[in-house]
Amino acid sequence: MSRIYSLDYLRGIVACGIMIFHYTTWTFGEFDSNFFLGRLGLYGVSIFYILSGLTLFLVYSQKMKIDLSGLKSFFVKRIFRIFPLMWLVTLTAIFLSGQWPDWFNLFLNLSGLFSVFKWDVAFSPGIWSIGNELVFYMLFPLVIFLFRLRNPIFLIVFCSVVFVVYCCFAFGLLQNDNPLNTQWKMYINPLNQFFLFLAGILIGVANKHIKLNNLSAILLILTSIGLFSFYPVVGDKIALV
Repeated sequence: MSRIYSLDYLRGIVACGIMIFHYTTWTFGEFDSNFFLGRLGLYGVSIFYILSGLTLFLVYSQKMKIDLSGLKSFFVKRIFRIFPLMWLVTLTAIFLSGQWPDWFNLFLNLSGLFSVFKWDVAFSPGIWSIGNELVFYMLFPLVIFLFRLRNPIFLIVFCSVVFVVYCCFAFGLLQNDNPLNTQWKMYINPLNQFFLFLAGILIGVANKHIKLNNLSAILLILTSIGLFSFYPVVGDKIALV
């Protein structure tokens, strides 16, 4: 299929927004949840996860082979896309810190296994999100396999379980009366973030059956931006979660 440039534009806008969020936060301090930048800093990563699930589904939903050669091809491409830059950023962060890390933690980071075993141990801000992506890639072939089954019940059950886990984190495991930074390890748990990636896949599934005209699309975009910017939420960013 042809490249969907609007998804590239959205990814670029969100990336610039997150960059501005980090720069202003490190310069002027944290933003509460009622500030636009505070929301963008949290939800921007969520948008990336949704876009990741959507784009992977659009590319691989038909052509991915669920066999040894197909899985090898998929994971080799993911490795070359993620690891070189992740290694560079990790080693640069260690060099700038002037402190040599624990050997085991270094191995986990360079191998990507921190994403499964110690997802909160990273040497550069933002690498935790890459660890989450690695977990999503591990689960992606399973989602494609369930999507291709003639009986949709297995996919429905899987999606329902993932959504229940997502709600358990948001309304149970994460406490609304404690700041987000004190619950950071819980928040960045890949199990808490996977539903966002899955939601992107489900948007791709819906796109095969639902077509919006230009007016409906514009109204949906404006409504979404309005809710994103003005929905009344105040206090620490845990309220956004």
